Amino acid sequence: MSMGTGYGRRIALQKAALGFCLLPGAAFAQNPVRLLALGDSLTAGYGLPPGQGFVPRLQAALAAKGRQVRVLDGGVSGDTSAGGLARLDWSLAENPQAVILELGANDGLRGLPPASTRANLAAILDRLGQRGLPVLLAGMLAPPNLGADYGREFAAIFPELAAARPGTILYPFFLDGVAGNPALNQADGIHPNPQGVSIVIERILPFVERLLEGVR
Repeated sequence: MSMGTGYGRRIALQKAALGFCLLPGAAFAQNPVRLLALGDSLTAGYGLPPGQGFVPRLQAALAAKGRQVRVLDGGVSGDTSAGGLARLDWSLAENPQAVILELGANDGLRGLPPASTRANLAAILDRLGQRGLPVLLAGMLAPPNLGADYGREFAAIFPELAAARPGTILYPFFLDGVAGNPALNQADGIHPNPQGVSIVIERILPFVERLLEGVR
C-alpha cells in the first residue's frame, strides 16, 4: 500500500534532522564547555554596568570566535589568595572543565607576605591538578610603593608556580596594557572601566583559547 509522496518527504526530513543531531558540532552546541574564572573584583566586574565585566565580555568574545563556552563567575570582590583557597570546593560545584585563576591582587595591595600568597596559590593549583583541570594562571604585580624587593618577590610567584606545573598556562600580567592608564581605569585607578576590560579581553583571549584546547 502506498503512503504517498507526502509521507516519504516527512520520513526524509526526520532522518535529516536525526543526522544533524548526531553531528559532533550539534552535541557541542548543546553542551558548552564550562570555564571557571576564579578570582577577585577584577573577575567579578567591580564598578561596571551589568554585562560589562570580565566574565560576560569573555564569554561574548569566545562566542564571536565560534566557541560555545559558559564562563562561570567565581569572582569575589576583595578576595585574597587565602579566601580563594577557602572557597575552592564551593567554586568547583558546577564541575568546570577548565579554570582561569586570577588571585593575588589583594594580597599585594595589603602587603601580605609573598610566601603566603605563593603557598595559597600552589595549594589551589595542586587541587585543580588533582582533578585534571587545565589551568590558566593570571599573573599580578604588587604596587610600587611596597618597594622593589617586595615587588620582585611577588612578581616571581606566578611564573615559578606555572613552571613547576607542566601544562599550566601562564598569562604574565592580568592588567597588561591597562594598569596605570587613567583613561582605561575607573576613578579608583585600580579597576578597569569598560574600555580597559576590552583591552584585558583582547590580550588574554589567545591564552584562553590555548587553555580550551586542553579540555577533553
